[in-house]
Amino acid sequence: MASSTQNQTQPGQKDHWSSEAYSTSASFVPKLTQTLLQYLDPQPTDKVLDIGCGDGKFTDLFLPHISKVLGVDSSPAMIDAANRDYAGDKAAFKVLDCRYLETDDEVVNGNWDKVVSNAALHWILRDESTRLSTLKGIHASLKQGGSFVFEMGGHGNVAEIQGAMQYALLRHGIPIERVREAYPWFFPSVPWMTSTLERIGFRVDKMEIEYRPTKLTSDANGGLAGWVRLMGVAFLDVVEPGMREDVVREVCEVLEKTVTREEDGSQWLGYVRLRGVAVKV
Repeated sequence: MASSTQNQTQPGQKDHWSSEAYSTSASFVPKLTQTLLQYLDPQPTDKVLDIGCGDGKFTDLFLPHISKVLGVDSSPAMIDAANRDYAGDKAAFKVLDCRYLETDDEVVNGNWDKVVSNAALHWILRDESTRLSTLKGIHASLKQGGSFVFEMGGHGNVAEIQGAMQYALLRHGIPIERVREAYPWFFPSVPWMTSTLERIGFRVDKMEIEYRPTKLTSDANGGLAGWVRLMGVAFLDVVEPGMREDVVREVCEVLEKTVTREEDGSQWLGYVRLRGVAVKV
């Protein structure tokens, strides 16, 4: 899950993302993209818009094979990292709240051959008030016949984390209504995403869901605790700063037996990925 939002950083709001923290706790995200890249099918003449591009590591995987890419993300820290490491003649990156694509004429101009998004839409589409307009903005950005190719969390993604985080907050006295308000993701089903894209004016060529247990990093600052601190920050923000590490510790203790493989001590989360290819008709 990644790049971007928690990735929707508001004016005056703290940017929780950093390229360093992401590499420590979620470096697996841009690496598990073989199927998405196959569906993207990058061509030498392609102009590609990357929605929720984060630090550019995923963008760099297809950059050598296309004509041009623009990556957008609302995290200034991640865009700084992308510009530092990958910007050049073919690649540009800019800060843009991806819930409001229609506000940028460079983005929504009907000139992009392909729009791609990896591990970002479950953050971006969390805001129900802008969910449909974001997808309409993606449609408007594409040429006729252009493709929207994406992978995001699907229904049931990291269910163990969802339950443990909400349980820990309730244990710390946070009312259930506040816990639900803090919930940071939107994990849609195949039927919802298919019907929504078709209503907007896409032809859905592929829509699939995959259960993909994913190994967490083993770095001392990563692992389950690092994942919770980074990806669960919206939950942690509802408790007092001095209590946050207690919540992280409780989540890890609750999930210890669930996510740990006894044979080698590795930790795995139950990722569920929703992938699709939709064509503007």
